[in-house]
Amino acid sequence: MARNRYRGVIRHFRELDVYGMAMDGAMRIFEVSKGFPVEEKYSLTDQARRSSRSVCANLAEAWRKRCYPNAFVSKLSDSDAESAETQVWVEFAERCGYLDQEQAVDLNSLYDNIQGKLVNMMRYPEKWNIRK
Repeated sequence: MARNRYRGVIRHFRELDVYGMAMDGAMRIFEVSKGFPVEEKYSLTDQARRSSRSVCANLAEAWRKRCYPNAFVSKLSDSDAESAETQVWVEFAERCGYLDQEQAVDLNSLYDNIQGKLVNMMRYPEKWNIRK
């Protein structure tokens, strides 16, 4: 069973450090995107919110598929891809002047850290596997 160095055995996806980081990122994207122009509502705003939320959703799905290592890694890979997509939307928001450089750097750093944790989980899926 997977262990979290601070809380012992992890029993729920919400206990994963990476899930907490992803949820924080999604909520930060939500808050900053409130200030995006109305004409971006159905493009940049929706896309950034959707991809950032998908990081969390795919992590939750991966957690429930731990007994199937290939499915587990596949959902983690989807989460990683959504994280990278979120970084693209952050870059667009910065280049369009909707985010300042500090906000963009901070969000990109957060998503880099999320990606690092996801890659480590994908690299060692057996550490997370539920044995039947």
